[in-house]
Amino acid sequence: MSETIPVKEGPAVTQATLVKKAAPKSDYKPADVSPQRRVQRTFAVRLWSIRHSRLLEWFYGRFADVFLLLHPLWKGIGYGRVEAPVKFVEKRVKGFMFDCRMCGQCVLSSTGMSCPMNCPKQLRNGPCGGVRANGNCEVEPDMPCVWVKAWEGSRNMVNGDKILTVQKPVDQSLRETSAWLRVTAQAAAARETKQNPGASA
Repeated sequence: MSETIPVKEGPAVTQATLVKKAAPKSDYKPADVSPQRRVQRTFAVRLWSIRHSRLLEWFYGRFADVFLLLHPLWKGIGYGRVEAPVKFVEKRVKGFMFDCRMCGQCVLSSTGMSCPMNCPKQLRNGPCGGVRANGNCEVEPDMPCVWVKAWEGSRNMVNGDKILTVQKPVDQSLRETSAWLRVTAQAAAARETKQNPGASA
């Protein structure tokens, strides 16, 4: 009579382990072993901006004042001529800080420094009904919901209640234009109308 040798139970082998073993060997090692951690790093600066929304709100206020002071310069040179260099700088600064999509209608000061154009559905007035239980996006499960973060950022800001203002739909004709120059020109026009109320009549 043959003796049965009991098989020792070991940890279950996952599909990921099999794929890793079958992969060709090389000297390359990923910078971080966790894919989830790599995903989180892609949003690191954006989330930093939201956490420091009050500081950025103050800075943006001073920056807008300086740009308005330079209105005579922009007007003298011509807004059309300064558009390209200003847009070049704006795209890189806001792209780095907020993952800006250059919609030309920046509402960061009203959305807790969270750019609504990062929403896959490009919603401008709050989240959709599909926000996950962990606060992440239903379309991109690894990305924190833009509007959940917008609310968090707005609670730190002096004028945080501006998030309750209903935003207009995106005007696609303004895409890839400078929001800095557009807002400056509008503020200058409003200031001139206030100083000379009869001029617009």
